[in-house]
Amino acid sequence: MQSYGLSLSLRNDPAAIARYKAEHLKAWPEVLARLRGIGVTEMKIFLLGTHLFMYCETVDGFDPERDFARSLNDPTYQKWDELMRSMQERVPEARPGEWWAMMECVFDLNWGRE
Repeated sequence: MQSYGLSLSLRNDPAAIARYKAEHLKAWPEVLARLRGIGVTEMKIFLLGTHLFMYCETVDGFDPERDFARSLNDPTYQKWDELMRSMQERVPEARPGEWWAMMECVFDLNWGRE
C-alpha cells in the first residue's frame, strides 16, 4: 500500500463550496469505480474554509502522475472532473501543470514500527 496527501483550493464562493460538498455526498458510482479501477483503495477529502486536503491509499506500484491521468480515459470521469474543476483552484505551491498539489509526508505514527 502507498499513501498520498494532496492539496487544492475551492473558489471562495459559498455557493460553489456548498455544491462541491453536495456533489461529493452523492459521488457518481462510475467515478468511484474508475478510481478503484486505477488502483485507489481509500480516498478522503477534508475541507477547511476553501482549503482541501485529499488523503489517498493506493495499491503498490501506483504512480500518481500516470495512474490519475488514466482516470481521464473514461468519458463519465471526464465530466465529473470538469464539474469539480469548475469549483476548484490550484494552490500557489502547485508545480506548473499540477492541479492537486502533492504534499510531503513529514510524520507517520507508524514510522519505525516496521
